[in-house]
Amino acid sequence: MLNIILYQPEIPPNTGNIIRLCANTGARLHLVGPLGFQLDNTRVKRAGLDYAELARVHQYMNWAEFKAAHPDMRTWAFSTRGSRPYHQADFVKGDGLLFGPETRGLPEDVLTETGANYSLYLPMADASRSLNLSNTVAIGLYEAWRQLDFIGE
Repeated sequence: MLNIILYQPEIPPNTGNIIRLCANTGARLHLVGPLGFQLDNTRVKRAGLDYAELARVHQYMNWAEFKAAHPDMRTWAFSTRGSRPYHQADFVKGDGLLFGPETRGLPEDVLTETGANYSLYLPMADASRSLNLSNTVAIGLYEAWRQLDFIGE
């Protein structure tokens, strides 16, 4: 099983879409606060439809609480400042795929903690700034799951 980690997500529909993605792939979703919305937000529910009941969603007050709960989880940070393209990662069962907030991305201290070898980016056209969060999560998750031969738990 893979783990999706959203660090301080801000936009409810993105999180709703990611809940649906996790429900359909068997990935666990970890929401690291503070969140930019309430989980009972109508837009989260609308985007996630009825998939929220099928997804495994865990919430943490902050990054320290998440790290304390999962000290051994190997974590891949996705960032426009990543060191290597996402498809060069060697994903294994139990890995965590970490994504930052929509408006600012992962903070430098979290990227440093994760380490350059575990810092990934998605190739884009030169004039591009970033991709939508839910699209980026889908691309990263499906590449990791593909490497695991689409085998669930």
